[in-house]
Amino acid sequence: MRKSIFDKRLEHHLEELRWLYMELYDNGSMFAELCDQLREFYDDRSVDLKKQDKAREENPDWYKKNDMLGMMLYIDNFAGNLQGVQKKLEYLKHCNVNYIHLMPFLDTPEGRSDGGYAVSDFRKVQPHLGTMSDLKKLTSSCRKEGISVCMDFVMNHTSEEHEWAKRARAGEGEYMSRYFFFDNDAIPAEYEKTVPQVFPTTAPGNFTWLPDAGHFVMTSFYPYQWDLNYKNPRVFNEMMYNFLYLANMGIDIMRIDAVPYIWKELHTQCRNLKQVHTIVRMMRMISEIVCPGVLLLGEVVMEPEKVVPYFGTVEKPECHMLYNVTTMATTWHTVATRDVSLLKKQLDIVNSLPKEYVFLNYLRCHDDIGWGLDYGTLHRNGMEERAHKQYLNDYFQGTAGESSSRGELYNADPVTGDARFCGTTASMCGIEKAGFEQDDAAMERAVRLDVTLHAYMFMQSGIPVLYSGDEIGQLNDYSYKDDPNKAADSRYLHRGVMDWELAERIRDKKSVQGQIFSQLDQLEKIRKTEKVFMTQADTHTVDTGDVNVLCITRCYEGEEITGVFNFSEYDKEILPERLGLQTSNPETEGVEAAGGCLDLISGKRVEASAVRLPAYGFCYWKRVG
Repeated sequence: MRKSIFDKRLEHHLEELRWLYMELYDNGSMFAELCDQLREFYDDRSVDLKKQDKAREENPDWYKKNDMLGMMLYIDNFAGNLQGVQKKLEYLKHCNVNYIHLMPFLDTPEGRSDGGYAVSDFRKVQPHLGTMSDLKKLTSSCRKEGISVCMDFVMNHTSEEHEWAKRARAGEGEYMSRYFFFDNDAIPAEYEKTVPQVFPTTAPGNFTWLPDAGHFVMTSFYPYQWDLNYKNPRVFNEMMYNFLYLANMGIDIMRIDAVPYIWKELHTQCRNLKQVHTIVRMMRMISEIVCPGVLLLGEVVMEPEKVVPYFGTVEKPECHMLYNVTTMATTWHTVATRDVSLLKKQLDIVNSLPKEYVFLNYLRCHDDIGWGLDYGTLHRNGMEERAHKQYLNDYFQGTAGESSSRGELYNADPVTGDARFCGTTASMCGIEKAGFEQDDAAMERAVRLDVTLHAYMFMQSGIPVLYSGDEIGQLNDYSYKDDPNKAADSRYLHRGVMDWELAERIRDKKSVQGQIFSQLDQLEKIRKTEKVFMTQADTHTVDTGDVNVLCITRCYEGEEITGVFNFSEYDKEILPERLGLQTSNPETEGVEAAGGCLDLISGKRVEASAVRLPAYGFCYWKRVG
């Protein structure tokens, strides 16, 4: 009898999946239930999704091409609700975006949601955003337009309002076992000896006392987010069923929130334990059995060389993609110091990793900026950690280093002096300040810096992702202070509502919005046209001999493009020969005949022996001939 596609996929993974599951849980009946449910979710998967699965199985590198460009957005801020997002697909296509990350939209309690990361129902959309039917219609429309949809899968914890949590609070043993409950503080005290605090100022400690239940419950993030106990196979199974349910709604990319925290073990830091990798590996296999067109994106906030284990191995892969968090923070450090040395070192590390590893690169996202830099290197250069963090926070608040930035601190700790930073890309680049002061020269520099940072991001190895509003230079939104549910969380500063009146100005090339949008549009089209922007391209930095200037070169199938970026407020003279490039002979007709370089921004060949790079400016040079 001919085996079905599902049976072939299951057979391919069954031995390893069973071995890992039994190693973790030693529960054959629960494993049998899991396999039965996988078949049911496969049967429930739509014809369109199965067709897409097959196409992506045949082309597993579909997401590694140079046409991938993402955008993160809050549904309500961007377009009101899911139906509104569907109406804005033409705008997204105009932005050259083919991958949208819908920020948390599952049901959460108002005022105790942590921005949507305290889920009370994994199969229900927040009512003001729409319904699961609306989600399915949106993903179907996106699929027809070639746009992949990403969502957050919060699997480390649930809201205290989740049905499991309510029943656990009521004393039902089966549900208490799905969390970490203790009737006295002895074991919680032991955990606290080794487990770091995520939010030491706003949510100190890792446990919350529940007076009505007479128990402590583990809450690594906020008191209303209860950590799930993955030592219980029922938790793993049920969360996998939620995962597959959402995949069947048409989700293409699952962002696994807080991956390193999933497994808890006494007398450890409860971070990055080996069992986490077992769970993610099983999740990858479950996806490949039921919905192989779905990608796993891991949220792992560590240096690139330390997140590598979350990719797994070529033979036993885990996440398809990971965030390049440290490089993002180092980029803003570079803006504040005008010194590219640390950033160059960071990029060299990323570029040395196997080309199979795909990082998502971004300048800003929904979250704060934590200054998790390479302080070992900075210390050797005479920078102390606490003093440097203070300088960075002062700089981006606009009070140090001749800064034009505007923003606010998040989770500032007066004892340690530590704090994180909030602000939009445009406000951090000086567009807010220049506009307020009506300083045309300052605005020109600020817009140039904004565009240069995006140009630099596009040159990095991986997939670039924009934060909604950055394409029009949207500024900080201070109105969050008037909302009692948001006022205590300064991250809402850069989570403002999309200003569609400003977006109308993208057609006016003289407006700030038009300048930024049109220049990003040019960069995005260059990226989609030039094959050196494939993620498999060889990417490396070049020593410019100037601490203010960064140079990145990408090579692929005999073609080469070099990007040069000035991180200082002074004009620079760049010698192409210093970067290993040859300029064209102006007496020879045509770039092809002359050899040398073509400036992809101006469309002109690079003729001068020295090229002026304006303050905060950049260039893209393509080797020709």
